[in-house]
Amino acid sequence: MTHNQSEQRKHFAAHWSMEALNVALEKGDVFKSTFRVNAHNRIEAYCKIDGLPVDVLISGFHNQNRAVEGDVVAIKVEPLSSWTKMKGLNVPVVANSYVNDGFQDEDVGQELIRPASSSYIDDNNHSTASSSGERREVVPLVEKLCAMMSSFPSKRPTGRVVGIIEMSPRRKSIVGFLRIKPWVFNRDSCKKDTKKSRLLLLSPKRDYIQLISTDPKFPKMMVAVKTLPNCIMQRLEDCDLTLEMELIAAEIVEWSEEYDSPLAHVIHIFGRGGEVQSQLSAILFQNSINSSDFPPEAISCIPPVPWRIPEGEFHRRRDLRNLCTFTIDPATASDLDDALSVERLPNSIYRVGVHIADVSYFVPPHTALDEEAQIRSTSVYLQHYRLPMLPPLLSNKFGSLIPGVERLAFSIIWDINLDGEVLDRWIGCTIMQSCCKLSYEHAQDIIDGTLNVEGLQLHGEFTWSDVVASVQNLDKIAKVLKEIRYKDGALSLENPKTDFLFDKDGIPYDIVLTGRKKSNFLVEEFMLLANTTAAQVITRAYPSSALLRRHPEPNLSKLRDLESFCSKHGLRLNASTSGELNQSLERIRHELKDDSVFFHVLMNYATKPMQLATYFCSGDVIDNGKDWGHYALSVPLYTHFTSPLRRYADIIVHRTLAATLEAEDMLDLNEKKLVKKCFTGLSFNKEEVESFNAQKALADAAMKYVVPGTEVLADIAAHCNGRKLASRHVKDATDKLYMWLFLRNKEIFLSEARVLGLGPRFMTIYVTKLAMERRIYYDEVEGLTAEWLDVTSTLVLNYYPNNRSHKKGSTSKLKTIEEVAMLTFPEVSKNADIEPAVFPLVLHILSTISVALHPIGGDDGPIDIGARLYTSSYFC
Repeated sequence: MTHNQSEQRKHFAAHWSMEALNVALEKGDVFKSTFRVNAHNRIEAYCKIDGLPVDVLISGFHNQNRAVEGDVVAIKVEPLSSWTKMKGLNVPVVANSYVNDGFQDEDVGQELIRPASSSYIDDNNHSTASSSGERREVVPLVEKLCAMMSSFPSKRPTGRVVGIIEMSPRRKSIVGFLRIKPWVFNRDSCKKDTKKSRLLLLSPKRDYIQLISTDPKFPKMMVAVKTLPNCIMQRLEDCDLTLEMELIAAEIVEWSEEYDSPLAHVIHIFGRGGEVQSQLSAILFQNSINSSDFPPEAISCIPPVPWRIPEGEFHRRRDLRNLCTFTIDPATASDLDDALSVERLPNSIYRVGVHIADVSYFVPPHTALDEEAQIRSTSVYLQHYRLPMLPPLLSNKFGSLIPGVERLAFSIIWDINLDGEVLDRWIGCTIMQSCCKLSYEHAQDIIDGTLNVEGLQLHGEFTWSDVVASVQNLDKIAKVLKEIRYKDGALSLENPKTDFLFDKDGIPYDIVLTGRKKSNFLVEEFMLLANTTAAQVITRAYPSSALLRRHPEPNLSKLRDLESFCSKHGLRLNASTSGELNQSLERIRHELKDDSVFFHVLMNYATKPMQLATYFCSGDVIDNGKDWGHYALSVPLYTHFTSPLRRYADIIVHRTLAATLEAEDMLDLNEKKLVKKCFTGLSFNKEEVESFNAQKALADAAMKYVVPGTEVLADIAAHCNGRKLASRHVKDATDKLYMWLFLRNKEIFLSEARVLGLGPRFMTIYVTKLAMERRIYYDEVEGLTAEWLDVTSTLVLNYYPNNRSHKKGSTSKLKTIEEVAMLTFPEVSKNADIEPAVFPLVLHILSTISVALHPIGGDDGPIDIGARLYTSSYFC
C-alpha cells in the first residue's frame, strides 16, 4: 500500500471545489446523485439520475475517485464514445436475499430471472439525492441523454466522480477484521534479518495494518499502527493472532489523492466474529442504531407513575369509553398503538372507527423527549427484542392502548355501506378504553368460527359475542374495501417469508415458510383507509407543509425485462399500470397453481422494478402533485398516521392533524357561512379554505402545535427516510445472522433449488426451503468442465477427477470440487429426502437441482451462506 508521506505520486484526480460544483450543478454540467456500489464487483458503481431510464455506470477506482457507498457525489457523464455496452440487456441478474443493496445486475454473460430479496414495496430500489430545483436545471441535458440512449439502446452511459458533496454516514460505521499476520511476519523478519530490517524501516507495511470490511461494497483500508487502542496494541505486541478473529469498529478518517486506499481509525472491538452478540452489536453500529438507554432528560418529560387522564381532557375530547373497541396485534406485542371498533346503524350502514394512541400528547415539540424520538425516528425490531423509539414507560404503558385502561386517542370514524362507499366521517381527539387484546391468531379464529376464549381477558360490560360480531362485521367490510382498492388499481406482491423457530436458549432450530392471515389483511385495510384520510385532510389544510409518503412508478427498463421473461415462458403480463400488473399476476398465479415455487420466484422478480417509497414535504416538491401518489396503493395522497409509538413521522402527522382540527373548530365558531368540517369533512371548498380568516386560523393553529415549515419538514422527512432504511437493513442483517446460526448448528442442510440464472462462470439459484437466492461458481474447478451453449442458454457440467487442466491465460489457483459440490456415494443417498444430481448435469433456466447449504465465515471473516451442488459420484 502507499500510505507513505514521502511518496508524492497521485492516484486520483483532485476533487472540484464546492464553489465549482455549485456552478456546474446550476448549469447542468454535472449531476448530483447517491453513489452505490456493486456488492459482487466493487470496481463497478452506479448513480441514479432522475429522468434517465438506467443508472450511470462509474467503472474503475480512478473514475470512482475515492467515493464510497452512500456518498452524495457530483458526477460528470462521459461522451457517447466512452459509454459501455449494456450487459445482460434483457435479463438482469437476481438480487441476493442477504446482501443489502447489493447491485448484481452487471455480471457478464448471464441469462437470468431477477427475483428480489423481499416482497416489501417500501424498501427495494436505491434513491437519488437530487432536489427538485436541481432537476429543473438539468432537464435539457437529461432530455439530450435520453435521446442518445434511445438512439443507442445497447449503450449504458458512463461517468466519473468529480466531487463529494456529502460524505456517507457509513464512513463512520465501518465493521471489519484486522489482518495482522502480514504485520507480525514482517516484524519477525526484521528481528531475524538486519538488512531486511533496514529496508522495512522505509516501508509503509511497518506502520500500517490492513482492515477488511465485512461489507464487500467498501474498499480495503489501512490503519496506522500508532493509532490503535491500547488493548489492541498490547495484543499486537504479544503476537496474539486471535486478534484476526475479532470484529472491529472503525471509521474512515482520510482518503487523499496520494493514497490508493482510505485511512481508517479503529474505535473498539465487538468480540469474536463467530459470537451472536458480537454480530448483533456490529449490525447496530453499522447502521447507526442507538441501543443505549434513554437519557434522564427525555425520561423526565414523561408523567410520573401513577398517571391518570387530566379532567380537562374529558371536556375537550369525545368520550368513546362505552364503545366496543379492541386491539389486534402480534401475540407478543406490548406497544399497542391502534384499535378498531364498529357499530351497525340502520339501512346496512356501519360506523367503523380507527383509534390511534395520541402519542403527541406526551411528546411536546422541542422537548428532550421529542428530540430523542426524532433522532431515533423509528423503533427497530430484532428477532427477540426491539429497540423502541420512545421510552418503555410511554411505549408500553401510558401510550399503549392496554385493555381495561382509559387512554387518549386520535380517532377517525367513517359511516360505510356494504358497497364500500364512505357516507360520512368524523376526525377528532377521543378518550377510549379497549375491552380486549386480540392476537392475529385470535381474530383469525373468530373469522373461521373457531375461537376458544379460554385464557383471554375481557374488560368492561361487553360480552365475547359483542367482540365476535364486531370482528366479523369488520372482516365483511374489509373485504369490500379491498376489492374496491384492487379494482381501482392497487398492486399486491405478497409472498411467503421465512420464520425461525427458537429453542429456550434463543438458538434457531428450524425454519418455516409463513404467509399472512386474513386477520392481517382486515387490520391493514382500515389502517390504509386511515392513512389515506389523514393525508387528504392535512394536505387540504397545509398544502406546503404536509408530511406525505410517495411511491414512484417502477423502473421502466426493469419492468420490460419482467414482461420479456414472462413472454419467453408463455405467460402474458401487462404492466402498463399497477392495476393491470396486479390482474396479470393473479391470472398467472392461477396458471401456475401446480408450480408454486415458480410463482414465488416470479413474484420476487416482480418486486425488483419497484422503487423505494419515501417521506417528503409537500412544499418541497413543486410539481402540482404529479409525483405525490403511491404507485402500489394507487392513491394520489398517502401518509403514515397509525403507528406513532414506533414512527416519528406519525407524530408529525398527528400534530398537523391537531392543528387542522383546531383551525376548523375556530372557523366553525366564527364563520357561520362556511361549511362545517371544512377540512375534515367529505366535501371540500378550496375558495373557502383559501379565505383570509381560514388562513389566519390555520396559521394560529400551526404556531400552537408547532407544525414544521417546509424547509424543516423536508429535513425531517429525509432523516426519517434514512432511519427507516437503516431499520430495514438491520432486519435483513439479523435474518441473515440467524440463518447462518441455524446452518452452523446443522451437520448438513439439503434442499431443492430452481435455477434462476446461468452463464459460463456461475449460476444463480432459488433455494426452495429457505426462500432465498444464492450463487454457485463453477469456473476454474479442478476436474469440473463447464460447457456453456450460448444459443440455447444451456449449461453442461461434467466431472472428470483426473482432469487437472487449467484455464488458458488464467493465473488463479484452481478450486477444489468440494468447494463447488458436495459429493456422496450413490448407495449412501438412496434413502435421502433430497435426491442428489448425477453428472453430467444439463441445466436450463428454471431447472430443478439439489443443493447443500453451509455457513461461511464467523471468526475467520464476514458471515455468509454458501451453496454447493449436491451430487452423487463414485469418485468421491
